[in-house]
Amino acid sequence: MTDTHDFNPVFEALQRYVDNDILAMTSSVILHDQKVVAQHLCGRQDRESDIEVKEDSIFRLFSNTKIITAIAAMTLWEQGKFGLDDAVAEHLPVLDGLNVLKPNATDVSETESLRSPPTIRQLMCHSAGFSYGIFAESLVDGLYMQNQVLAPDQNLGEMVEVIAKIPLATQPGTRFQYSVSSDVLAHLIEIWSGKSFGEYLQHAIFEPLGMIDTAFWVPEEKVSRFCSIYAGPDEMDPMKPGLTKAPDAFGSYTERRALESGGGGLVGTITDYSKFICMLMGDGEFNGVRIVRPETLALMRTNQLPSGVGVQLPNWFMPDTVFGLGLALKNKPAEGEPETAVGEYHWGGLAGTHSWVAPSIDVAGLTFTQRMPGFWHPFSHEFKRLVYAAFDQDS
Repeated sequence: MTDTHDFNPVFEALQRYVDNDILAMTSSVILHDQKVVAQHLCGRQDRESDIEVKEDSIFRLFSNTKIITAIAAMTLWEQGKFGLDDAVAEHLPVLDGLNVLKPNATDVSETESLRSPPTIRQLMCHSAGFSYGIFAESLVDGLYMQNQVLAPDQNLGEMVEVIAKIPLATQPGTRFQYSVSSDVLAHLIEIWSGKSFGEYLQHAIFEPLGMIDTAFWVPEEKVSRFCSIYAGPDEMDPMKPGLTKAPDAFGSYTERRALESGGGGLVGTITDYSKFICMLMGDGEFNGVRIVRPETLALMRTNQLPSGVGVQLPNWFMPDTVFGLGLALKNKPAEGEPETAVGEYHWGGLAGTHSWVAPSIDVAGLTFTQRMPGFWHPFSHEFKRLVYAAFDQDS
């Protein structure tokens, strides 16, 4: 794990977040040419019990799950199980007959017919018209919350039956709307593979890559490695110090749950997820194990959104960012980043588990914490800028 680049500024910055009581812990890995060239740990996975974060600490991955779900789907696409432009209802008849909330509707009963049915391609780039509920973007989100779309005690098939009774938030193909699309895709994976979602992930991804600690729950023998989750005092000011331990918003992870969420259900270590990222860096192959073909990954890294449509969440617009099949794609460097950031693909998790790959320089970075909310927290952006700077210093 030798490298000539100076990563001290990267890790000093992360340490400041912990020292200033903004984050409880960080676990970070920098990869180059599919190899770990630097790793850093700071803080505690549980502050109250004074347990330091370690390489094998287990994190809630939340939306990092989505990239794994997308890769799993594409392994089945390679087998000819579906076409990207198939209507979702062709494989899930329960979703036949969806309608759409009218623009500027004042009541959820104000709906219109589909102009075209949502497709699997649109599921994978969040333009199928589904929503999430938790972001309160429209009247549809209230129905998601009332009907407990992501209730942990229902399986994926039951979840799909619930959303079949709720109008789409927008006409398919008209905008990026972060949504339960990855959970619908997870149920499709069950149908195409004949296995439960968790079983298929184990068979197609986890076992081949040696991801021994990635799963939908934390068994008793691993609970001592499971990070606690924390929240700051002001959700609108992520840099305000003062952390308190927070409850799990989506149910306990220390017992099996019926919902194996393709959008956010996995837990795992940064060591495991680094193997997954190395596979992406290797055009679908790592340590002699091929998960998907290079041309499949190239397709996934190609924009799938309509012209003029970009990526935005209710409280975070991503400038110059579009979306492929399960991956956000950067068209221009963010502020403070070099030109080598163009073409970067990435995503992250709600509690602050971030990963990205810069194919132009064969570099990737992962930085994990457990802070709600952490998806758009400044620490991950500073980490990325400083990693880019370390690799840019010789150019």
